[in-house]
Amino acid sequence: MKVPVSPYEKIEGIVYIRRMLDKARLFERGELREDLHANLGIAMDAWACEFLGVNYADLAARVKEGTDDAAVLNWCFSHGRKPAAQEVKVWNAYMIKYGWCDEASERLCSRKQASGLADRDDIFTMFDYIDADEGRPLHPR
Repeated sequence: MKVPVSPYEKIEGIVYIRRMLDKARLFERGELREDLHANLGIAMDAWACEFLGVNYADLAARVKEGTDDAAVLNWCFSHGRKPAAQEVKVWNAYMIKYGWCDEASERLCSRKQASGLADRDDIFTMFDYIDADEGRPLHPR
């Protein structure tokens, strides 16, 4: 089983979108790590779809067609919305810092504990947690 790309990876300057598309693609091929199945289309995936103005099921159908990330994102822009540059900056800043001294801090602590990562004092955000949980080195600050 495989894990998707890091949530820090950008497409068109936007964080998380590549991960959502990669998760959908890996799921379709039966290659997505099983513990990630439950979050398909919800949580951060749902936020990303709302940000782009598209429905997750429609986006997943585009991915299923074998379309590459750039084409799926362009489909999102034409069938939903293309965020302005300032909106992308705000989205990126929020997503990258999610879990750090905010409403998700407690959930982050719980996830670290459940994953055996409670002793990691270098995991400050959900993106950090995702990378650590999936065996990637943490993104440089």
